Amino acid sequence: VWSQSPRSCQIQTLYVSFKDLDWQDWIIAPDGYGAFYCSGECNFPLNAHMNATNHAIVQTLVHLMNPLQVPKPCCAPTKLNPISVLYFIDDSNVMLKKYKNMVVKGCGCH
Repeated sequence: VWSQSPRSCQIQTLYVSFKDLDWQDWIIAPDGYGAFYCSGECNFPLNAHMNATNHAIVQTLVHLMNPLQVPKPCCAPTKLNPISVLYFIDDSNVMLKKYKNMVVKGCGCH
């Protein structure tokens, strides 16, 4: 019986601090955000929780037959959410902007 390996494709924690990026002089809020990322293996069989594309399923089968010629599918985001950022445009003006595709909400094999 196959069970989910701790190394299978899944979401991982990543907090991005704008101070660590040296962006604190122009970003007012937030101080940072939970960006998350995807990591792990896309091994046969690709179960439903791996959100695999049909292409990834076929690529996995071809990889099993020719592992030196065809790589395994990659673990990548399947769903991303936006964040809102308040920042300085210049010395006296600020802007609140929604940035798309900033927070990983789901991962899958592609």
